[in-house]
Amino acid sequence: MGVALLIQAAVTIPFVVPRGPGLPPADWPSYGLTTLAVLPLVWRRRAPMTVLLAVLTAQILYKFTLDGPGQSLPYTSLMALYTVAALSPARRRVPAAVGTFALVPPGVALNSGDARELLFSLFVFGAAYAFGRLTHTRRAYTAAIEDRAAQLERANRIEAERATARERARIAREMHDILSHAVSVMVVQAEAGPVAVRTAPERAEAAFEAISETGRDAMVQLRRMLGLLREDTEASAEAGASGTSGTSRTSGTAAATEPPPRRPQPSLTALPGLIERVASGGLAIDYVTEGRPRPLSLGTETTVYRVVQEALTNVVRHAAARSVRIRLAYGADALEITVTDDGRGPADPTGPTPDTVAGHGLTGIRERAAAHGGTVRTGPGPDGLGFRLAVRVPLPLPPARSRAEVGS
Repeated sequence: MGVALLIQAAVTIPFVVPRGPGLPPADWPSYGLTTLAVLPLVWRRRAPMTVLLAVLTAQILYKFTLDGPGQSLPYTSLMALYTVAALSPARRRVPAAVGTFALVPPGVALNSGDARELLFSLFVFGAAYAFGRLTHTRRAYTAAIEDRAAQLERANRIEAERATARERARIAREMHDILSHAVSVMVVQAEAGPVAVRTAPERAEAAFEAISETGRDAMVQLRRMLGLLREDTEASAEAGASGTSGTSRTSGTAAATEPPPRRPQPSLTALPGLIERVASGGLAIDYVTEGRPRPLSLGTETTVYRVVQEALTNVVRHAAARSVRIRLAYGADALEITVTDDGRGPADPTGPTPDTVAGHGLTGIRERAAAHGGTVRTGPGPDGLGFRLAVRVPLPLPPARSRAEVGS
């Protein structure tokens, strides 16, 4: 509508400007037919081909029926051709352009017959068609960019949802390992406490100290995890806020709250303390290391610690074992973690199966091992007695060996 009004204003100028005595008169019939040629432009986007045909017909009718004031440019036909070039498919656009250009020489011949007018008319109609094609290309490019942006947004949203699911699973594993181990050790120590009070008071004191230490350690780890979750939530809320109010609220929160205590993730250096706490409940634990130990990544060390922790938790809760053997074997390309107990194994009909024994714990062990490309095997211990958990975690080759193998 706006373009039609603008062109209507342009074609009205010759009718309102004073004219010389030798020029054709600017009468109302001529103005009405000129307006009739502009009116179809209102629907140019809906039916570009029909509008171009209507405009050309009105201009030809104007030329042969009325001798009114001419126009400096064929505004209506130029806009109609531009719209066809911008919106119509090639099977319609090309014939329409050829037909329009074919009408230019006869129209110039009926007007002035001047070669300069012919060249100028061909130029402006060619420019209208070219601008229409440029507009089509720009719109197609913009649509492609918007579609790509929408696809990236969907991909980012899906990846964010997957990352959230992975993080929730990781937090669930961590909390399960912490709480399950701590509660199991505390229950065993608490059950052994009354017996120790009657038979060996010095052992009762050690049992209560083990309960206290285990509880404090679990509280510290849970506070660390919950503190990190709280920090992430507050950071997300502050990122969504804007303006000066966000600045004042951030400073007030920082002054009012104290950051939670931070501790590194457990590593292999924490294994002796873990074994000592579990062994204080009366379980005999044999811990051996085979092969040549070498530095591991923090993630791998945490995985090893959690695997041993969960295995000991299952032994304490379900195996009714008297002794456990923990073996860490460093191989050429992998670390094998083996935990074997002499309790009731999977073959015992009165005891639970390995999957029900471990519950989420065995699932967490499998997930931790899979995160490092490792494998998990479970089954009865030696001679079919007890239960055996074997986890294999691949390790990168030492630099010297890697160079030697590449050279060979």
